[in-house]
Amino acid sequence: MMVVGVLTLAVAARGSVELGGLTSAMVGLGVACFGPFIGAAADRYGQRSTLLISGAVNSVALGALAWIAFSELPNIAMLAASFFVGATAPQISPMSRSRLVSIAQSKLPREQRPRTINSTLAYESAADEVVFVFGPVIVGLLATTLGAWAPIVGAALLTVVFVTAFAMHRTSPPARTAEQRETALSPVSELWRAPLLVTVFGIFTVGLFFGSMLTALTAFMQDRGAPEQAGLLYGVMGVGSAMLAIAVTWFSPRFTLRYRWLTFSSLLVVGGVLLQSVHDVPSMVLSLSVLGIGIGPLLVTLYGFGAARTPMGRSATVMTMLGSGVIVGQSLAAAVTGALAESVSTQVSLLVPLISVVLGLLAGLVNLWLTPPGLLPSATGPVQVQ
Repeated sequence: MMVVGVLTLAVAARGSVELGGLTSAMVGLGVACFGPFIGAAADRYGQRSTLLISGAVNSVALGALAWIAFSELPNIAMLAASFFVGATAPQISPMSRSRLVSIAQSKLPREQRPRTINSTLAYESAADEVVFVFGPVIVGLLATTLGAWAPIVGAALLTVVFVTAFAMHRTSPPARTAEQRETALSPVSELWRAPLLVTVFGIFTVGLFFGSMLTALTAFMQDRGAPEQAGLLYGVMGVGSAMLAIAVTWFSPRFTLRYRWLTFSSLLVVGGVLLQSVHDVPSMVLSLSVLGIGIGPLLVTLYGFGAARTPMGRSATVMTMLGSGVIVGQSLAAAVTGALAESVSTQVSLLVPLISVVLGLLAGLVNLWLTPPGLLPSATGPVQVQ
C-alpha cells in the first residue's frame, strides 16, 4: 500500500506518471539500502525496540511526504522524502513470518513442523498477497472519495497504531545477549548462498510485475481520463489470486515447490502475452484475471523456499530480504514503466509486466537446476522440493 500510495499521490498532486514511478523507485531504493539492516537489527537486538523506533520515524516520514507533495517544493524534495519513507519502513510482514516460524520450531514436535510451517506460510503469504492486490483498491477508493493525500495519511496512522501493537505483542522475541548471539546466529556468509539468492531474485521479479502492472494500468486509465481508478481495476487480479494463494495448503505433496514455481510462472507468462493485445477495459479485465491465477500461488511458493533456506538464527533477516526484494522490484519497475508510458506510449509500457514474468520463469528454471530432487533440509525440518 505504501508504494502504491506514493505513486498515486505523485501522479495526482503533480500530474506526472514518470514522477510517480520515480518516487516509487526511491521508496524501493530506501528499502533496499536499509530494510535488510532493520531485519538484522531485529535478529540481534529483538523486534520490539526495532519496530517501535522504525514505526515512529516512518509515520513522521509519511506525513512529511503528504505535505511536500502539495507544497511548492521542487520534485527533488519529493524524491528525498520518498527515499526516507522506504528507509524507515518497519518490515512488519517479514518479522511476522519470522515469529510464526520461531513459534512452530519451539512449540511443536519436529515431525509436525514442516506441514504446519508450510500451511502457516501459505496463509501468511496469502494475506500478504491480498494486501499487494487489494491495497491499490483501497488506495483508489481513498484517493477517489477523499483526495490523493488520504492513502499516505492513512498509511501513517495505520503505522502508528498497528506497528506499535505488533511490537508490544507477547510473541515478540526478546533481545539476545552477546553470548546467545555467538551461538544462535549463523555466519553472514550463509546469506550469500546461490539457492537463497535465486529465491530472492525470484521474488524480486514478482515485485517487478506488481510495480510495472500497476504503473502501466495507471497510464492505461489515465489515457481514459481516470488514473485514480487504476487501483480499483487492479483489484480484479485479486479474486483468483487470493483464493489460489490459500488453496496452496491443499495441493498434493506430489506438486512440489520446484514445479509450482515453474507452473505458476508459466501462467503469468500467458497472462503477460494476453496483455499485449489489450485495447479496452474489458480486455484488460480478462488479462488481469488470468494473471491473478498465477501470482498468489507463486508468491506463497517463493516464501516457502525462503523459509526452507534460512540459515540458523537469520529468519528476520531472510524474510526482510524477501520482502525488500518485492518492494525494490515494485519500485524499480514503476520508475521504468512510468518513463516508458510518458515518453513512448502506454502500449509499450505494457511490455514490462511481460518481461518481468519471463524473468521469473527463467529464475524458476535456474532454481530447478540448483535444487536436487528429494528433501531440502532446513531449520524447520525437511521440506519436499522434488
